[in-house]
Amino acid sequence: MAKKNPEPTNQPRERAFLVGVDLYQQPGLLTMDDSLTELALLCDTAGLEVVGEITQKLDHPNVETYIGPGKVEELKALAEDSLTQVVVFDDELSPRHQRELEKALGSKMRVLDRTALILDIFAQHANTSEGMLQVELAQYEYYLPRLTRQWTHLARQAGGGGGRAGSTGGVGLRGPGETQLEVDRRQIRNRIANLKKQIEKVRAHRERYRAQRKRARLPTVALVGYTNAGKSTLLNRLAKADVYVADQLFATLDPTTRRVELPGGYQALFTDTVGFIQKLPTTLVAAFYATLEEITEADLLLHLVDISHPNALNQFDAVQETLDEIGAGHIPTITALNKIDRLKQPEQAQETLQSFPKAVAISGLDGSGLSDLLRLIQQELYETYTPIDIHLPYQEGGLISLFHEMGQVEFIEHERGGVHIQGRIPGRLFAQFAPWLATVQEADQPTDENSLPEEDAL
Repeated sequence: MAKKNPEPTNQPRERAFLVGVDLYQQPGLLTMDDSLTELALLCDTAGLEVVGEITQKLDHPNVETYIGPGKVEELKALAEDSLTQVVVFDDELSPRHQRELEKALGSKMRVLDRTALILDIFAQHANTSEGMLQVELAQYEYYLPRLTRQWTHLARQAGGGGGRAGSTGGVGLRGPGETQLEVDRRQIRNRIANLKKQIEKVRAHRERYRAQRKRARLPTVALVGYTNAGKSTLLNRLAKADVYVADQLFATLDPTTRRVELPGGYQALFTDTVGFIQKLPTTLVAAFYATLEEITEADLLLHLVDISHPNALNQFDAVQETLDEIGAGHIPTITALNKIDRLKQPEQAQETLQSFPKAVAISGLDGSGLSDLLRLIQQELYETYTPIDIHLPYQEGGLISLFHEMGQVEFIEHERGGVHIQGRIPGRLFAQFAPWLATVQEADQPTDENSLPEEDAL
C-alpha cells in the first residue's frame, strides 16, 4: 500500500524583538505604547512573530546606536534569551545607526527599522507591474545609502516573498533584484533612473485616463484613510465590485476605480487608494506619486475612519497630514466613520460625528448608513457651490468655457496673459481650477436647486 504524502508544513515565522524610543523633541501622533502595538501588527502582516519589546525615553537619539549603550546591552541579552532573529526599531534608522547596531548585536541578528518593515509588506502585496515598479524604486532609494558590508548585494526581487520567485525565505528586506553579488552605487543609480522613466510612463498613462474621465464629465471620488480602515470593503458594497479584502495592514496597494450610482440618477467614479499610516516612509510617498495623483486629481475625498479603533482621532490626523504633504489638503472632503457594526453601542458613533468635518456614520460591511453617505456625496458633488477666485491663462480656454457653462460668474476681467474670474463652481470641479487659485473661501451650504445650472438641477 502506497504511503500518503505528508501534509505540507508552514515555514516557521522568524522571531522579532521590538524597540521603541520615546523622543522628547519629536512627539508623535500616537503614544509610544500605541505605536509599538501598531508595529507589532506590521510585523504580523510581514510574517514575523513578536517575542518581546524594549523601550527607552531619550531627549535625542544616541549618535552611534540610536538607543543608549546600556540599553543596547540589555537588548542583546533579552534578544539572545528569546532566540530572536530580527530586531525591529519603531523609527527609521540612519545607515550609521544600523551598522553600529548590527555590529553590537552580532551577526546572528538582523536589524530592521519601521521603514524597512513597511517596504517589506509593500513588496509582498504588490501584484501589478505598476505596483512592483513603485515598490522597487522605493527599495532602491532606501538601499542606496546603506550599501556597506552585507548591504552590498540585493538578494531578492521586488514583490518577492510569500513563496514567490526570488524569495529566499524569512522576512528581511525583499531587495529589488538578484543581479550580482556586489552591486555598486553607479549601477543602483542607473536602475533608479530607469525605474523613474518607467513610472513616468505610468503617470502619463494615468493622466490620459483621467483626461478621458473629465471629458465624460463623471466626477471622481477618492477613498482615503488609515490602512485597514475598510476602503476596499466599502467599494465592494457600493459598486458590487470584487476588490481584494483582508483584515490586515496594506492589503490593497494598487488603485481600483469603479462606477457608483448616486441618488437622483447621478453617477460618480470611486477610486480605492493605498492606505496611509503614521511615519509613512518618504521614499514610499515619492515612489507612489503616480498612484497618489489619483487622490490629488479627485473631485472629492471620502475619508474613511475606523471608528472602532481606540486611536481613531489620531489616525484621522495622520491621514490629514499626509494629504497636506501630497498636495491634496484643498480638495473637498467627506468623512465616513466606518465599522459601527463593531461598536457595542452603534449610536455612540452619532455622538462622535461633530468631531469630524461633514461626517456620517456607516458600516461598509453590513450597509448601515450608506444611503445617507451617498446622499451627502451627491449633494457635495452636484449641489454644493464653492466660492472661487482664479487667474486663468488664455491657453486654458477649456476651463474658461467650463466655468461659464457650469459655474456662476460674478466678476470677470480680461488681463494681460489671462482672465481673472470670481464666482462659484460646483464642488466636484474645484480640483480642476485649484492650480490657478487666487484666494479660496469657505464652501457654501448646498445651494437651492432653483439656482443651479439646468444640467445640475435634480
